[in-house]
Amino acid sequence: MNDGADGDDRYSEEACHVIDSLEQIGSQWRLIVLHDLQEGEKRFNELKRSTDASSRTLSRVLDDLQELGFVNRRLEEESPVATYYSLTAKGESLFPVFDAIESWADEWLADDEDGVEAVGSLADS
Repeated sequence: MNDGADGDDRYSEEACHVIDSLEQIGSQWRLIVLHDLQEGEKRFNELKRSTDASSRTLSRVLDDLQELGFVNRRLEEESPVATYYSLTAKGESLFPVFDAIESWADEWLADDEDGVEAVGSLADS
């Protein structure tokens, strides 16, 4: 990934790992589905309702997440046929990442002015 412009291969390698990770989980719909599946196994229609995704979008995202190893798909062939989705161990390993991002957002993306002033005052100290 290094274009050779700065000659710092270590930086480029570290940045590549972050970029590669974000490319796998970073789309809005992938994040929404992964976050939603933290609650446990869900049927396709449950995911559709809870995420507000269209059937086409949800189907594509679930296929991508399954291909990347984040989601398991289970087909129950009894009448009526139902498809269930759950997180794999790889998907569940994102829980602490989501928690860390949420903590960061709580601190740095505060909507109220008091929160912004409090964060700004940390930089002044």
